[in-house]
Amino acid sequence: MLKSDVVVLGAGIVGVSVALHLQAKGRKVTLLDRRAPGEETSYGNAGLIERASVVPYSFPRDLLVLARYALNHNVDAHYDPLFAPKIAPWLFRFWYHSQPERLKQISKELLPLIQNSLSEHKALIAAAGMEHLIREVGWIEVFRKEESHAKAIAEAKEIYAPHGLKFDILDAAALKAREPHLKDVVVGGVHWLDPASVRDPSALVKGYADLFVKRGGTFAIGDARTLEAEGNGYRFETRDGPATADQAVIALGPWANDVYGGFGYDFPLAVKRGYHMHYAPVGNAVLGHTLLDVDKGFLLAPMNKGVRLTTGVEFADRDAPPSPIQLQRAEPVAKELFPLGDHVDPEPWMGRRPCLPDMKPVIGPAPRHKGLWFAFGHNHHGLTLGPVTGRILAEMIAGETPFIDPAPYGADRF
Repeated sequence: MLKSDVVVLGAGIVGVSVALHLQAKGRKVTLLDRRAPGEETSYGNAGLIERASVVPYSFPRDLLVLARYALNHNVDAHYDPLFAPKIAPWLFRFWYHSQPERLKQISKELLPLIQNSLSEHKALIAAAGMEHLIREVGWIEVFRKEESHAKAIAEAKEIYAPHGLKFDILDAAALKAREPHLKDVVVGGVHWLDPASVRDPSALVKGYADLFVKRGGTFAIGDARTLEAEGNGYRFETRDGPATADQAVIALGPWANDVYGGFGYDFPLAVKRGYHMHYAPVGNAVLGHTLLDVDKGFLLAPMNKGVRLTTGVEFADRDAPPSPIQLQRAEPVAKELFPLGDHVDPEPWMGRRPCLPDMKPVIGPAPRHKGLWFAFGHNHHGLTLGPVTGRILAEMIAGETPFIDPAPYGADRF
């Protein structure tokens, strides 16, 4: 029977990072997933290590904006009307935590994670030999309206500059110089210089997982829902039979509730679904940076596979069939911005973002079960925060003082 010091449930960026950091502490670790590493939520994100995101995505406060969302015709957000009554209580809590003073405090509590996100990635990137996937060119917000551009410039100077973040303000000509193949629908941009971009997020996670196995870790295929307490430890099933571990980490992103619910925990975990499709550029067009079209609400990212168009948020049941609506709305407006050609993928990819209403992840021990640990709920920033989460949790499990105070991320806040 396979025996480990720790089993980490979930082989996305968070789980793989936790496993690597525990391994570095001398722990014998099993990494368990139903699929190969990096093939769920970690597969389909925007590919940004978002060092500049010091303010989390919050609930809109403008009544006109809310009315527009309620009509359900937007590119950047869509909801299933039948799902609306179920998600409404969570949205109310999200709105509550998005009030300006609370958002300011939440941003302050998230800041240490964001500030250390790129440096923690770089350590793993170097160890795993994944430098070929990383481009330190930042990313660019682009604007179609003068008023939204002016608002973004003011926020960059007032909110982000005090944190030492570097950015360039671009008029239409300067933006065109950096992205020559953009069409003439934009009036300017803000180029955030600190973040890094990843040309294949799934390959990065697989590279980290390969490093874990190379260093002696065990990757096992199995169903995380089989986890149960047994004696002073935990038992679970793998494809090759039963296994045990002294401690267990739930790092299952949007599926975390499938496991922690069995232990009697109930967190306000919701899922924001999203989609992507890869396109071949038309002719000799080249996209040099990841672009967020702020006024329309979609993102274009240069990937190894092509130009990835990623959508905003869809509120629907986690396991409901995919809906084509958001990509159908996003594709024509994206083609107004950049010359996208044929689809590269046979069908759209759908992913699920694990979100908590206070916009902070859960990182730390389970309050009522010795040896059970949580690392989930990273909202829109799982790729960004995976390695820093792994380091904090490994330090906690090892009985060390974490290099970042984990108190704001504790499970006991709910």
